[in-house]
Amino acid sequence: MRRFTTAERWIHRTTAVLMGVALLTAAFLYLPALAELVGRRRLLVSVHEWTGLLLPLPLLAGLAFRAVRADLGRLNRFGPHDRRWLSAALRHRTVGRPVPAGKFNAGQKLYAAFTAGAVLVMLGTGLLMWFTHLAPLVWRTGATFVHDWLALAIAVLVLGHIWMAARDPEARRGMRTGWVSRAWARREHPLWEKESPDAQPRP
Repeated sequence: MRRFTTAERWIHRTTAVLMGVALLTAAFLYLPALAELVGRRRLLVSVHEWTGLLLPLPLLAGLAFRAVRADLGRLNRFGPHDRRWLSAALRHRTVGRPVPAGKFNAGQKLYAAFTAGAVLVMLGTGLLMWFTHLAPLVWRTGATFVHDWLALAIAVLVLGHIWMAARDPEARRGMRTGWVSRAWARREHPLWEKESPDAQPRP
């Protein structure tokens, strides 16, 4: 079954690379033990700043593709079956049995929503820290506080995302090749497997 188009896979890959560079350079800038390993701190700052500015661009470019817009619509809708999925997940009942989920389950929708909001907040606070003349000192101090702690939260969630992907080779194959097995779709995303017009068998 076709799960992701080429455009969607490249958006994911490009965003992942930019996010990885942003988090890695942030760690070298923030942690003294890592900062001591790098002599060219100004270069790291520049890479971090420009990576942050570029981070929203893959998704913005992807809006030109119908499949991307359709999946954004799916991610933006939270229905009764998503509440049932979350209830099952909180009770650790999502393993070994089908639970109601469309193309994206409730956990993926919440992760996508948080990431989108966090990137915008990081962009705004980063600009205040970069262009110091844009705001008074108290605003810049608050922006630095929010930027640092939100970066930590993003790092934790990204590591969790990678850990979840590492546990599901079929999901990784779907993002790598665009195709998944019908059995996996029926088990993990039964509503999508039954109803989605995108769930076409592989030719």
